[in-house]
Amino acid sequence: MRGPGSTSSSFLFHRSSLASLTGVVLLVASLSLPARPALAQAKDASQAGAGGGAVHQPGRIVYDTSLYAGLQYRMIGPFRGGRATAVAGVAQQPHTFYMGATGGGVWKTEDAGQHWDNVSDGYFHVGSIGAIAVAPSDPDVVYVGTGSADIRGNVSTGKGVYRSTDGGKTWTFEGLEDAGQIGDVVVSPRDPDLVYLASIGHAFGPNPMRGVFRSRDGGATWQKVLFVSDSTGFIDLAMDPDNPRVLYAAAWQTERKPWTIISGGHEGGIWKSTDAGDHWTRLTGGLPTGLVGKASVTVSPADPDRVWVLIEASPIDKGGVYRSDDAGKTWRQTSHSHDLTQRAFYYIHVFADPRDPNTVYALNTSPYRSIDGGKTFTRIRVPHGDTHDFWINPEHPDYLAIADDGGAQVSLTHGKSWSTYYNQPTAQFYRVITDNGFPYRVYGPQQDNSTISVPAWSPGTGRLTPQGEWVTVGGGESGYIALDPDHPKLSYAGSYGGDIDRVDRETGQSRNVVAYPQLALGEAARDLKYRFQWNAPILMSKFDSSVVYHAAQYILKTANGGQSWTRISPDLTRDDTAKQVLAGKPIESEETGVEVYGTIFALAEGTESPDVLWAGSDDGLVHLTRDGGKSWRDVTPP
Repeated sequence: MRGPGSTSSSFLFHRSSLASLTGVVLLVASLSLPARPALAQAKDASQAGAGGGAVHQPGRIVYDTSLYAGLQYRMIGPFRGGRATAVAGVAQQPHTFYMGATGGGVWKTEDAGQHWDNVSDGYFHVGSIGAIAVAPSDPDVVYVGTGSADIRGNVSTGKGVYRSTDGGKTWTFEGLEDAGQIGDVVVSPRDPDLVYLASIGHAFGPNPMRGVFRSRDGGATWQKVLFVSDSTGFIDLAMDPDNPRVLYAAAWQTERKPWTIISGGHEGGIWKSTDAGDHWTRLTGGLPTGLVGKASVTVSPADPDRVWVLIEASPIDKGGVYRSDDAGKTWRQTSHSHDLTQRAFYYIHVFADPRDPNTVYALNTSPYRSIDGGKTFTRIRVPHGDTHDFWINPEHPDYLAIADDGGAQVSLTHGKSWSTYYNQPTAQFYRVITDNGFPYRVYGPQQDNSTISVPAWSPGTGRLTPQGEWVTVGGGESGYIALDPDHPKLSYAGSYGGDIDRVDRETGQSRNVVAYPQLALGEAARDLKYRFQWNAPILMSKFDSSVVYHAAQYILKTANGGQSWTRISPDLTRDDTAKQVLAGKPIESEETGVEVYGTIFALAEGTESPDVLWAGSDDGLVHLTRDGGKSWRDVTPP
């Protein structure tokens, strides 16, 4: 721990521990205990007596906690990066960069991405990062806004603003605790204490913390200088580098619900101030009006009268790239490529080249570059997809950094080559599970990557496991993994859409055992035969490993390795068809399956009988069967 306060969800990671490795992701070392009858374990615990710290609780698995008092967490890998949503560099120190992960806090490199060190553990109260800014006039001053602003259904809310005055060695909390999701932070090039912040507020409903905030004293106090409504926040800011009194802000009317994303309304658009934020004017002059969604704005340092906007709008062909050559008075559309505006709520960022007024970058599933004033865009190859932030060194324009769903990468060759993301333990795991092998292995599905398994111990290292010992076990980024306790190399691994793979690593056999061959992408939940949650539960019976359960709105069961499935329950959700819509509104639909709603979200087997199953739905119901699914009772708490 680096300082006072609680730690983020990531561990402190020192350069020395990776000197001979290509990179690192985080998993904790867990215990793998041999399966034993629950009552026998409870009996053993009761015999341990008060000195062992265990209490006899009939019918429950109870362990003597004193046996584990000396255990400590240790990193066992895998060492590959997870989703990052913020990146910034230091112009005067061209090999120094910061990156912010959605679950792993803030990291710093001083060798252009060869090694990364965590600098936020012990100071930050959350690990979700929305924005990072380094003061141009003092590279030791760094501001961080927490709360990822790319509001997926499983987004983590932030806890305000942090500031460092020693290059990330220590941090102080600077308020705005209820800002929720912070989209951007910009610092005056002349005064490191003058800082502006774009806040969405929390993503799940109207709230007063949406707006643009200003601090003149390094974050000690904040003033809300721009507010549209409690339904519309701000996602992006841009400052004229020659005249820091001139600012632009992108408003976004948005709200996240479990079954959909609302991106767009009549209050969005671009605003401008010419007096350091005291007064603001909404810009039109050729920009889309009416129904507009997420937007991003940037000013060309090579020509501050040239301003770029990337915007989501209705109709869709009105969205795209707009350029102003008179500081925002008039605008013209230069590109309406849907490659740049698809899934706008998750992407959409635009960045001007610091030297060439005709070069501009846009982020979406990939980064794109235009060198003809925004007319045509060419995709830039990067190590990972789904790009969220970008930084160009204003003094060395060939030096770039990008944040994406694989972490952060650095280029010193204008994007021709990039550093690895296999050196930053920031992976987002939906869950972890252990097998009963020796050494036991730890398994987990990593967001926007694959399932992965690493051994708890590796000959020759004793701590970190080399990449050659990692294995995948089928499935995908979001699914559960079920393991046979008697055959540790046999697994069932899921993915979104209800996909399941049965993998036997001993025989090398792998086959898909999906219950029903449906394509969920692009479909409304109410039109699907089986509504599988993004994290659809998979459960192997502790009493009979040939029995596996899979949950949609029903409980499905197989006893023959997935060759056939039987439905053993009615619909155990509220089945509210109004919440089973094609997600995404009012401009574009969101068709990846994340928002499939009215599903079973949790499934558990009883400890004493295979006939007992508990099921919990994402719309708030709990059901219980005591006869193996023949009958179910609603036991939802009042």
